Amino acid sequence: MSVQGIDVASYQTATFDTDGLDFVFIKATEGTSYVNPKQEEQAAHGRAAGLVVGFYGFLHPGNVQAQAQYFVEKCASQPGDVLACDWEPTSTGTASNADKDAFIKAVKALRPDHRVLLYCDLERWKNVDKTSYAGDGLWIADPNHSAGHPSIKAPWLFHQYGIRGTDRDLGNFTSRAALAAWAAGSKEDDMPLTKADVKTLATTDDVFKAPADAADYPTNKYWTLATHVEDQTQRIRATQKTVNAMAATIQTLAGMVGSGVDTAAVVAAVQSAIAEAVVHVDVDVTGPKTQEG
Repeated sequence: MSVQGIDVASYQTATFDTDGLDFVFIKATEGTSYVNPKQEEQAAHGRAAGLVVGFYGFLHPGNVQAQAQYFVEKCASQPGDVLACDWEPTSTGTASNADKDAFIKAVKALRPDHRVLLYCDLERWKNVDKTSYAGDGLWIADPNHSAGHPSIKAPWLFHQYGIRGTDRDLGNFTSRAALAAWAAGSKEDDMPLTKADVKTLATTDDVFKAPADAADYPTNKYWTLATHVEDQTQRIRATQKTVNAMAATIQTLAGMVGSGVDTAAVVAAVQSAIAEAVVHVDVDVTGPKTQEG
C-alpha cells in the first residue's frame, strides 16, 4: 500500500486539484534570495483538503547555514509539516555532498520537531553522494521507472515518478494517517504483534527503525523488513555460537572440578536462559526512512 501526492512551485496554481492526493510538497525558498509567493495559499489549499503538507528549500552551493536559516524562517510550515532539502543542479552550480549534509543537519537543528528529507535525482544519489545521509528519509526522483519502483537499492520514503505537468510522487506509507503520524513524530505503541500484524508486515514495502547498535545506524536509521529479518537471523546464529562455546567451556570446567558437578544440568540451565533472552526480539516500528546507493 502507498500514498499519492504532488510537488508544486510558483509555476503551479494555488488551487491545484487535490482529488486522490494524500500529501503535497511545496517549494518555499531558493538560496537566500527567493521565496515562493504562492506557498502560503498552496499550503492552505492542501490543508483544507486534509493533505499532509511539506516544504522544500532549493539548495545552492556554499553559505549553507544562511540558506538553512532563510529556509526555516521563510517557509510557511506548521507543526507536523515535513521539510526537505532539494539537491539538484542550479544556476550557480551544484551544491557539494558536504553542503547537502550540512544543510539537512542545520535544518534539523533549527527545527528539531520536524522531519527533514533529502530530495535528489539518481545522478546525485548514485554518483555525487558520498555519505548516504538523507536526514529522516530519502525522496528520490526517478521518472523512468514506475511508481514505487525507483532504481536504487537504498530504502526510500518518497518516489517522484512523474515530471510532466505537475510532478507526481508516491509515498512509502500504508495510509495518509500513517504518513501524518510519521510526520508528527508519533511512535507506535508497545502492544505485541498479532498474526494479522505479522502478515501485513510481511507483505509491505515499508521500512522500520533499525537497531541502535547496528553498525550503520548513524547514517541509516531505517531498514526494510527483509533487512530486519536478516539481521535477527545473524544475531541468533551468533548467539547460538556463544551458547555452544559456553557449553563446551562449562564441560571443561566441570571436568577440572571433579565428578560432583552435574554438567548436563548446568549446560541446560545456561542454554535455557540464553534462549529465553533471544526469543524476546523487538522490531521498533516507527515508520519509514533512507540511505545508500
